[in-house]
Amino acid sequence: MTKRNVLVFDLDGTLIESAPDLALSLRILLKSEGRREPDLIEVKSMIGDGATKLVERGYAATGSALSDDELQEKVEKFLEIYADNLVVDTHLYENCRAVLKSLQTKGWKLLICTNKPYAPTLEIMNRLDLNGLFDKAVGGDSYPIKKPAPDHILKLLDETGVRPEQAIMIGDGVNDVLAAKSARIPSILFTHGYGTEAAKAQKPDVIIDTFLELEDAINSLA
Repeated sequence: MTKRNVLVFDLDGTLIESAPDLALSLRILLKSEGRREPDLIEVKSMIGDGATKLVERGYAATGSALSDDELQEKVEKFLEIYADNLVVDTHLYENCRAVLKSLQTKGWKLLICTNKPYAPTLEIMNRLDLNGLFDKAVGGDSYPIKKPAPDHILKLLDETGVRPEQAIMIGDGVNDVLAAKSARIPSILFTHGYGTEAAKAQKPDVIIDTFLELEDAINSLA
């Protein structure tokens, strides 16, 4: 039996609390067009499917929906705004860094598979000093597909020389659980993120509240 020794993490709502800066950037965009500015709780409900869906949902919730061409234009503007506000209030969840370092020291390979575009993913990793902890990260625009498609995870694993039976998926949302199930990889769900209730309904293998519970959860699946 192959021993599991690879951990695939989501980013937003899993490793980092990024909703405040995503909400700030979306509000700046919407305010510039005279639209209502959604509060943090409302924006959290829009997170999880990448920047395009976030912008699409933001406009749909505050007035008329956008055409495909309009949406692309607004996404580009949003990403420009967000690039200036990546880590205003974004931070690692409590005990995240210490637990990741401990896992790395014990021989676990750490990867990131997020629906967030790759450029801001990489910049946030740089600015939060995460690069030395992860072997590779891919974003929602790294391949033609993204979570919940299992190939988002499977392509990442293949590129890093990892078999699916070696991996565990760790996330906070329904896309993480669905992608893991389709890839036949066990999943751990954090409740501190943005899509907990919908994700719970998909029956992840383990549900935890904090990083201090993560190592025991991993060991129960390894």
